Amino acid sequence: MDEFILRTNKLTKKYTNDFALEKVNISIKKGEIYGFIGKNGAGKSTMLRLITGLAFPTSGSIELFGNDNRNELINAQKRMGAIIENPALFPNMSAYENLEVHRLQKGIPGSVCIQETLELVGLSNTGKKKAKNFSLGMKQRLGLAIALLSDPEFLILDEPTNGLDPMGIVELRELIKKLNREKGLTVLISSHILSELHLLATSFGIIHKGKLLEELTAKELDEKCRQHLRIKVDDPIMGATVLEQNLSTTDFEVMQDGTLKLYKYLDDVRNVSRALTNHGLVIEHLSQNGDSLESYFSKLVGGHKE
Repeated sequence: MDEFILRTNKLTKKYTNDFALEKVNISIKKGEIYGFIGKNGAGKSTMLRLITGLAFPTSGSIELFGNDNRNELINAQKRMGAIIENPALFPNMSAYENLEVHRLQKGIPGSVCIQETLELVGLSNTGKKKAKNFSLGMKQRLGLAIALLSDPEFLILDEPTNGLDPMGIVELRELIKKLNREKGLTVLISSHILSELHLLATSFGIIHKGKLLEELTAKELDEKCRQHLRIKVDDPIMGATVLEQNLSTTDFEVMQDGTLKLYKYLDDVRNVSRALTNHGLVIEHLSQNGDSLESYFSKLVGGHKE
């Protein structure tokens, strides 16, 4: 049975007459890297603030680690680490001093964890350099170190790649994968950059104007975006036989409605059409389908009726 780290039920946040979130249901299983995708202003940060207890919902409920009682939620939130919007740093302190303050605030015994965490995020050699003199990317790393300091079970990151150069983005991605793989850390990452999350996340939630449009796994997203020929013939079983025997391919699927999705011969539609018609099949539909990840997101968001 799947263990859920987070579930929300009709979670809603309303400001005067405007909904920042409206009846949002998301589910995150233990061990997942969940990519929370939406344009700026879609409601991502509001959702993360509600989950971490920095704001309170207008209605609906949040369940963390199987707990939805108010007091239980407060204890469950201690098992999380988070960066919401910009990391809260002490500008006149070094990286080490920043972590020491947060260690004391969180009641973490011993200071060994500080150097270990700084090494983990690549800030072990910053010495006495003050945080106000850090680059934006270094500040993001320090924020991540603060989130990881208590060795959380659930990590929440709000636009963590902001300010990072391409190499920094790659390093952060590999670090998150390592934490997920070696420590079993469950991660929720919000971003408006679908292409980057696709390299990292194992499941996705797509939000637009406060409403969750879709939840899907990485495999399902790949399937939706994979280029293919969509074929509709009067005899799907015979059509499948022709693809397998005459075109020598098994890289196709027969959908429930009888449509054939062929992932080969994308540049040789004429040969596919000829093979089908030579066996007496009537072609009712034949087209190339599939999107890039960005165009799929744009189509989903753009086609959503308010």
